[in-house]
Amino acid sequence: MLQNCKYCGASLNQTAKYCGDCGKLIERDNQLIESRSVHLVIAFYITFLLYSIATFIVYKNEIISLRTEIIIESVFIALTLLFSFFDAKNILRLYNTKYISWQNLTFAIVFPIFTAAIVYVGMDGLNKLLFEEIDNIFYDYASYTNSLFWAVLFTAIFPPIFEELAFRGFLFNQLRNFANPWVTIIATAFIFALVHFSFLSILWIFPFGLVLGYLRHRYKTLWLGIIVHFIHNFLILMIDYYYFQNDPLKDLFL
Repeated sequence: MLQNCKYCGASLNQTAKYCGDCGKLIERDNQLIESRSVHLVIAFYITFLLYSIATFIVYKNEIISLRTEIIIESVFIALTLLFSFFDAKNILRLYNTKYISWQNLTFAIVFPIFTAAIVYVGMDGLNKLLFEEIDNIFYDYASYTNSLFWAVLFTAIFPPIFEELAFRGFLFNQLRNFANPWVTIIATAFIFALVHFSFLSILWIFPFGLVLGYLRHRYKTLWLGIIVHFIHNFLILMIDYYYFQNDPLKDLFL
């Protein structure tokens, strides 16, 4: 969509800050910004939904090697960085500590301790009830050399950094260009839960995403969400690692 200078009527470049004919500062059409954001949100949703489907199929139909795991994680990181490039300036502003106080930092540390305990007990109970099995994350990495290192990297480090960048960074920014804060928080939480492609996980990932979205909106930073996300994932992984170490059948997975 072309825009004309409201002072002299000259055609304007979409990225220009000043009119090339009269030199006046350009006031951008909000509809143009909203339209661009809508298209980016749709592209983001379709891309990551297809990625999630492909990943689900790969995990379901073959034994995952370390090489395959690295490829899967690398694709997610690459896609996240690619989309973030379109809003790099605004996303970089979210890596600030201006509004972080000891109170909300304390919350970011304590809250995931409770969520990890609740999710671990609740999901363990549901898996036993519905599928008569125990879901232990560490078994997926047990056969790798330096298995604990890879488990921590792929479970507790990469997801907090790049999922927060993707969903509470890029996606949140784009949705805020045409939706109010609460719709944005709910929408990002829903898409965040949906792309994890697990029915049972949606039961806790959606409310978890609501809290992460609120923290990002309230304090204008990604750091609190990253801390919450990291501690939550790390604690669940460590609990799984503890039970794996005490499993008499663990040698079958090595």
